[in-house]
Amino acid sequence: MEYTIQELANLSGVSTRTLRYYDEIGLLKPARTNEAGYRFYRQFEVDMLQQILFYRALDMKLSTIQDIVQAPNFQHFKALKAHQAALLKRKEQLEEILQTVEKTIQSIEEEQPMSNEEKFKGFKEKLIADNEKQYGQEIREKYGDETVDASNAKLMNMTEQQYQEMQQLEQQMFERLAEAMELGDATSDIAMEVAELHKRWLSFTWKEYSKEAHAGLAQMYIADERFAAYYNERSVAGAVQFLHDAIIAYTSK
Repeated sequence: MEYTIQELANLSGVSTRTLRYYDEIGLLKPARTNEAGYRFYRQFEVDMLQQILFYRALDMKLSTIQDIVQAPNFQHFKALKAHQAALLKRKEQLEEILQTVEKTIQSIEEEQPMSNEEKFKGFKEKLIADNEKQYGQEIREKYGDETVDASNAKLMNMTEQQYQEMQQLEQQMFERLAEAMELGDATSDIAMEVAELHKRWLSFTWKEYSKEAHAGLAQMYIADERFAAYYNERSVAGAVQFLHDAIIAYTSK
């Protein structure tokens, strides 16, 4: 069975404009195009569009989706199982946030104050989920599931005061990082202070600290553009390279 682009749009809820764009970038090519330029899709393309939409539901970039679905070892069933697990996890997170909202409303209506730990539980769950989504695969491969799970558990058990201290410490680190970069010396006293602040920030979630792990994380920062973007956006251009150099100098002592 074949579908025209309009029929596939009606079936999937995706606009014909989007389908044409997917064709242009090579994400979803039609099974064939006739002499008049009309696109026709078959069952393979229908199934692939479903996969694409599953990934889009997880807020994944089109370029990343394309790398996944066009990989030589891509397996349709295995991908579906991964989608199921990811969506169930997201469902749990949304339910946790919804429960927090409902408890907050109830506490206001019944004039029974809610503990600060309860107020922030759902948001800590979301923070963990966001970190897992963005960096989970890399850090689990590098440090192992046990280490990452322990770090997530430590974050979940954090009190409101500890969480605020961690946020304030990170902000202080970014401020000192900008000052250190003005001097331009990654081995200066202020650069070592930046590395020390970074160590203290990590210690809020790390089960235990080691210089080797700290240096390894610094290497990951410059190897992955997502980490570079995070630090460069919050400080100044080149911040992640300078932070890397400062941490390497700090952990070498």
